[in-house]
Amino acid sequence: MQTTSSARAAKPSKGAAKPAPAAQVIEELRPGQSIELLKELHILTREGKLNQDTRRKLKQVYHLYQFIEPLLNEAAAQKAGFTLADHGAGKSYLGFILYDLFFNVAHAGEPMAGRVYGIETRAELVEKSRTLAARLGFARMSFLNLTVQEATTSAELPATVDIVTALHACDTATDDAIAFGLTKGARHMVLVPCCQAEVAGVLKKSRALSLAKTPLAELWRHPLHTREFGSQITNVLRCLQLEANGYQVTVTELVGWEHSMKNELILASRPAQPQPGKTRAAQARLREVLDELGLGELTARFAVTAETA
Repeated sequence: MQTTSSARAAKPSKGAAKPAPAAQVIEELRPGQSIELLKELHILTREGKLNQDTRRKLKQVYHLYQFIEPLLNEAAAQKAGFTLADHGAGKSYLGFILYDLFFNVAHAGEPMAGRVYGIETRAELVEKSRTLAARLGFARMSFLNLTVQEATTSAELPATVDIVTALHACDTATDDAIAFGLTKGARHMVLVPCCQAEVAGVLKKSRALSLAKTPLAELWRHPLHTREFGSQITNVLRCLQLEANGYQVTVTELVGWEHSMKNELILASRPAQPQPGKTRAAQARLREVLDELGLGELTARFAVTAETA
């Protein structure tokens, strides 16, 4: 059959350019969210795309923000401006996204006051964060090159802090963040612990004595169990420590286990009215657990500073 001239004209020539691929629709992004920030944090590629790994990271931070946003709103409503200190900030991944979602998305155009402090010991990361905050216009962010212990007495931080966060702070850094929060009278602490080897090391050292003392030592007799039980009991002790200092504590999953094995989220808040009976009971349980497990040398680590009256 003879092809008509109009049909021939409809066929693209071999040299014609292919149509541009459709832009990736990223449902996770919120209206007003800083695309430049997400690129700088390598959540988005330079082309503005999101891969599976970074989508998982973004989901974790969004989920954590759902817990923190009500605390920010509460603190902002009760005073001139909230203060949030993020310990072990690293590249300040959490602090930047919290700031962006709170000031630039949730309260865009509103006269909200507050300050986010990122506390980190690596000077090069602090300097990069300062540079990025200046470029993005995130004026209510401060980055301090301090240890947690230095931050507790530093004049660069206020005498009291509303919210303390620590996301995947390794080893005893979560314990240091708790100590900071206790000293600063934090109203809320939001903690996602990472590895902690200190308790497991003490359990290992006193294993023989513990086996003679109690059959419960079978829980950590084997090295693998020592590590796993040490990690579990560390977070139990952290929760008891917070309760023994007057906080109400909730423990939940941050995200599903398929996303992260370091998945435990500890939320601690001071109640409007102190509950001295519950506080004293938690102090007694804390002492008993430390004694039962042969962890007496860690009493200072899980210190109690609350009034017992």
